[in-house]
Amino acid sequence: MSSNNPILSLTGICKSFSGVKVLHDIDIDIMPGEVMGVLGENGAGKSTLLKIISGIYQRTSGSIHISGKPVNIDSPADAKALGIAMIPQEFNLISSLNVFENIFLGQEIKEKGLLNKGAMRRRTQELLSQLETKILPDTLIEDLSVAEKQMVEIAKALVNDAQIFIMDEPTTVLTNQEIGILFQLIDKLKQRGVTIIFISHKLKEVKQLCDRLIILRDGQLVSVDQVSHIDEQDMARKMVGRELNQVFPPRSQVTQDVALKVERLSIKNLLHDISFSVNKGEVLGFSGLIGSGRTETAEAIMGLRQHQGEVYIHQSPVKIKSINDAVKQGLAYLSEDRQGCGLTMNFDLIENVSLISLKHYCKGFINHKKAEQKTQDYVSQFSIKAASLETELLYLSGGNQQKVYLSKWMDTQPNILILDEPTRGVDVNTKKDIYHFIHNLTEQGLAVIVISSDMEELIGLAHRIIVMRDGTIQGELKQEEITEENIMFLAAGLQARPETAPTQRKEVIL
Repeated sequence: MSSNNPILSLTGICKSFSGVKVLHDIDIDIMPGEVMGVLGENGAGKSTLLKIISGIYQRTSGSIHISGKPVNIDSPADAKALGIAMIPQEFNLISSLNVFENIFLGQEIKEKGLLNKGAMRRRTQELLSQLETKILPDTLIEDLSVAEKQMVEIAKALVNDAQIFIMDEPTTVLTNQEIGILFQLIDKLKQRGVTIIFISHKLKEVKQLCDRLIILRDGQLVSVDQVSHIDEQDMARKMVGRELNQVFPPRSQVTQDVALKVERLSIKNLLHDISFSVNKGEVLGFSGLIGSGRTETAEAIMGLRQHQGEVYIHQSPVKIKSINDAVKQGLAYLSEDRQGCGLTMNFDLIENVSLISLKHYCKGFINHKKAEQKTQDYVSQFSIKAASLETELLYLSGGNQQKVYLSKWMDTQPNILILDEPTRGVDVNTKKDIYHFIHNLTEQGLAVIVISSDMEELIGLAHRIIVMRDGTIQGELKQEEITEENIMFLAAGLQARPETAPTQRKEVIL
C-alpha cells in the first residue's frame, strides 16, 4: 500500500428505502492500492453500499471522505469527478450503439466542435488490446456475448484513469482465461496505486485476490478481516451467521417419458445439427465455453431465433416461432441476462410475476387480489426479501431479482424449464435454495435443462451433461463419465478420457 492514510473513509453510513433501513452505521477505511473484498448474502447491503460510493444512491446519513477531505457524492458524475469508477453487475450499455460509442458516451473526444471518431476508435482499441480481447471498436453491443459486454464495461472504467475501481461481480460471466486476464489487470492497477473494491460470491476468488475483506449481514458490518487471517469456511459462517453446508440434493428418478426432443436444430453460422432429448424428472446439463452455442440452442427452442430442424413436445412435433408459442407448449426459459431479457426493473413484484401469465388473472378485468396473493405465495416459497409487493425490482438485490424471475416463469405452469446460468451473481445460500427448488420440480415430473459455466454445479445437479463446442454437440456424458476433466476435454475439442474415475457427489463445505 502506498500510504498510511485512507483514500476512502465511510463513517456512520445509513440508507433507508421507504422508511425501511437497509444499511446501519457502516464505518470503513480503505487504503490506496488495496484490493478490498466485499462479502455478504444477497440482500446484505453490498450493492447498496457501493451504489452510495458511486453516486447512484445518496446516503440517508453519515459522512464520506476522499483522501481525508469530506465529499458529497450525489450523482455518478460526482463520483467520476472524484476518481471513482464502477463496473456494474448488470450492464449499462446501449445495444444499438457500437463499442467505442458506448465507451465514450457522454465524454466524447471532439475537435473544433466535431466528434473525433478516429481518436475514439484508436483509444478504444488500445483499451481492448490491454484487456487482451478480440472485440473490435465498431462492433455493435447487441452482437456481443455476455462476457464480451463485461469486457466493454471494464474498458469504460479504464478510459477515465480512475483511482478507485468498484467491481460488482466482475467475473461471473467470464471464462477462466478472461478471469486470468482480469486478475492480471487488477494487479497492474494495484501497482499503480489504484484501489479496487471487489464484490464476489466466489470465496476462492476473494481469498486469491484481496488484501482485506468486509463482511456484511442484514445491512450491518460484521467484520473487516485480513484475508491471510481468514479461511473460506469462516467467511461463509460470518456471512450467514451460522454453519452453512452447501448440499446438492439427491437426483430424482428419471421416467421413460420423453418431455422434449430436438432433431437437427440449426442456425446459419451458429448451430449445426443439434439433436438431444430430455425426459420427465431429468436434469440435463449443458456445458461448453462461452460462444459454444448453449444459449443460442435455448433461444432457438423458445422461438427467439429463426432456425431449421424439428422440436417435439411429448413426442408430438410442434412449431415454435415466438415466446408465446413456447409458453403455450409448456416451455419456460430463464435467460442468463435477467435484466436485459427477463425482468422489467421499474415494475413491482406483482407486475413482474404476472407479466407473462396475465391471462390467468383476467376475466373481463384483472383480478389484482388474486395476482397479489399468488405473488405473496412466491415470496414465501422463495424467501424473497423486499420491503413490499409494490417494491420496484431495481431496489432488490441480484439474488432476489433472480427469485422473482423464477417466480414469473413458474406462474406460467411449465412442464419443461430451461435455466441459463441460474445461479449467476447469487450467494451461496440462494444457490442452495435454487438447487433444492430444481430438485423439487424434477420430483414433480418436470424436465429441467441447466446451462451453466459452473462445472461443480452441473456435476452436482445433472443426470447427463451435453458438452458443446463451436455450435455443435461435442459429446454427451452419463453419470459414471461426468467429471470435470472429461467436461474440459470435450469443451476443448478433445475426446473425454474414459479411464477417469466416476464422480462421487459429496457435501461441500463452503
